[in-house]
Amino acid sequence: MFHKVILVGNLGRDPEMRYTPSGQAVTNMSVATNRSYTDSSGEKVDETVWFRVSVWGKQAESVHQYLRKGRQVLVEGRMVPDENGNPRIWNRNDGSPAASFEVNAQTVRFLGGRDDAVAAEDLGPATEEEIPF
Repeated sequence: MFHKVILVGNLGRDPEMRYTPSGQAVTNMSVATNRSYTDSSGEKVDETVWFRVSVWGKQAESVHQYLRKGRQVLVEGRMVPDENGNPRIWNRNDGSPAASFEVNAQTVRFLGGRDDAVAAEDLGPATEEEIPF
């Protein structure tokens, strides 16, 4: 079996990079995808879905170096479920429940205009398969 997720969205904050104990770079970023539609009663609805994205290796270093909050990206990767195959469930600071959609990026492309650094650059596949939180 195989699955692939393709996201086009904007970064909600600056990417955060760290290194695993073995020296592997990993960068985490939040990507917001948006859509607008008109519901059955004629009301315009704006919908935003947030994804937590992990990027590995040299690609992680480039993402950390060049991307900033608000930048548009295209991410190709796979969903990372909890041990039951579901989105990760957690509680917000106010105690209300929330779900987190997590993606392990295989490819990140920087999107944007001519003035943006490394516009639409394909950084290649990631090498790490697991996300150690």
